[in-house]
Amino acid sequence: MIRVALADDQHLVRAGFRALLEAEDDVIVVGEASGGEELLALVRRESVDVVLMDIRMPGGDGLWATEQIAADPALAGVHVVIVTTFELDEYVARAVRAGAAGFLVKDTEPVDLIRAVRVVAAGDALLSPGVTKRLLERMAVGLRDAPDEQRLSALTDREREVLRLVGLGLTNDEIATRLVLSPLTSKTHVSRIMAKLHARDRVHLVVVAYESGLVAPGWQ
Repeated sequence: MIRVALADDQHLVRAGFRALLEAEDDVIVVGEASGGEELLALVRRESVDVVLMDIRMPGGDGLWATEQIAADPALAGVHVVIVTTFELDEYVARAVRAGAAGFLVKDTEPVDLIRAVRVVAAGDALLSPGVTKRLLERMAVGLRDAPDEQRLSALTDREREVLRLVGLGLTNDEIATRLVLSPLTSKTHVSRIMAKLHARDRVHLVVVAYESGLVAPGWQ
């Protein structure tokens, strides 16, 4: 069972998310919060797998709450999905650095909301083509001031290529197809890259790909 917490200062938004999620057999909403401080108390009190969180909230906004969750070792199993709009790219850039695992826009389709919760709960990141890829490309300028290729020195040429494809939003299966590898080999490469770069998750790898200059906005 996937345990979800909702954080949004609009009651109707929380109620809508709850109704959608609890219609699924494998999801339960364990609590709601209208602000960041209330959300932190909730995730420290309850066992939570995924947080769906707005950015603009009173009592500690979503950006602050994401940073607090990411900094607390006791909350390492809590995965944050930011609910945002394209106008908030600068905040999302900071949130992804703090450890947010995915992004949704508020008018997302119900099926995409449910898929996001399952993807993130499984330990992956919501980086598939579509909204998130466009968002990452648009906020890339905010992720880095200048390329830092030195941080990739521990990677092999193959690992650099895999990292570039991760940065472009490809899944492990898509990377395997592109590089003519088995899916298991692709997954192994990604895991090794994460270990070498001390990356928290796949989203962090995308950040590194942009910050190092390995990927630039608009690349295909």
